[in-house]
Amino acid sequence: MSSPNDLKNGTVINLNGELWVVVNFQRVAPGKGSSFVRTRIKSLKTGKVVENNFKSAESLVFEEVLYKKMQYLYNDGSLYTFMDTINYEQFSISKNDIEGIIPYLKEGLEVAVSVHDGQPIAVSLPQKIEFTIAYTEPAVKGDTASGNVLKEAELDNGLVVKVPAFINQGERIMVNTDTGLYVERVNS
Repeated sequence: MSSPNDLKNGTVINLNGELWVVVNFQRVAPGKGSSFVRTRIKSLKTGKVVENNFKSAESLVFEEVLYKKMQYLYNDGSLYTFMDTINYEQFSISKNDIEGIIPYLKEGLEVAVSVHDGQPIAVSLPQKIEFTIAYTEPAVKGDTASGNVLKEAELDNGLVVKVPAFINQGERIMVNTDTGLYVERVNS
């Protein structure tokens, strides 16, 4: 058992049988009353972020989690297969466990997989991923006069995002995986 005073960003704790990673923490020592640690924690299973306060006198269970650099290979409809880039070991993760990141997956993408007790429990994407525009309507002359005009574009993996009017089919763009928004055009 460990103290909440030992928490750091990235620490994985077992709270009510579920694994949570500390996203942010702050030690608070009010003038009256006992000190506590204010945290924002993210569920490794669902990706949900919640705020939680831990009294300094409480005890927490810290979990040992390995983060492996892996490459996305393929899916069979219900299982998504990733390969360890060092020893070529393959892990399959169910669709339900990684539902939030599926729209961003494409063959060959390198991700970080959290492994607990030999089992993959979560997949973390890079913050920005490069995609190619598979289809978008051509820009209409005069559309850009009013400022930031956006149009829909289908990417090479089927994901649809809003892009500026000047982006054309075949161009490469960066998409933020946290927000799902266009970030920038990638120059060749």
